Amino acid sequence: MRGARRWRGRDNGRMDEARRDRDTEGRARSARPRDGLGRPLPYGAPGVRRQPEGVERTPGGSLREAQRLLDAGLPFHAHEVLEDAWKGCAGAGRPEERELWRGLAQLAVGLTHAARGNAVGGARLLLRGADRITPYGTGPGPHGTGPGPHGIEVSALAAWARGLAERLDRDGGPVDPAAEAPRLRGR
Repeated sequence: MRGARRWRGRDNGRMDEARRDRDTEGRARSARPRDGLGRPLPYGAPGVRRQPEGVERTPGGSLREAQRLLDAGLPFHAHEVLEDAWKGCAGAGRPEERELWRGLAQLAVGLTHAARGNAVGGARLLLRGADRITPYGTGPGPHGTGPGPHGIEVSALAAWARGLAERLDRDGGPVDPAAEAPRLRGR
């Protein structure tokens, strides 16, 4: 075995693909169930329904779905929704928002790592996400104080991320993802 790759057999020099999980388009996709934080469970175990990939939503729809998942303590799933928004920006005519959505996805996956007990990785992702979204804040001052695009509370989110990263550095993890869920937009 080389690295993390497992070779299960060869046929004319090619990997035996028949044993790999595939989606309907034939792409390799793990069919293992996942827990609420996205960790794989054994085949046959009950898991949390995964978010479908590549769903095109409006920015408001993405934010509503991500907030619902964050509030339910499912930051990994919220990350998948935000990642779809990030990757769909160019095709949706919003290429200038790519880094905003990428930063939001990093905040959600940072919370995921923190909830899994990976305090160092969680803190790094939270800080990276905060740095990515900060330029999208509006209002006076170096980082803006008002809502950014689509009503996203950029300055409040960046402050939340930096505060949680500081607590993770100081106290470690894990954290309760539902209790730590940020507000993406004002109420």
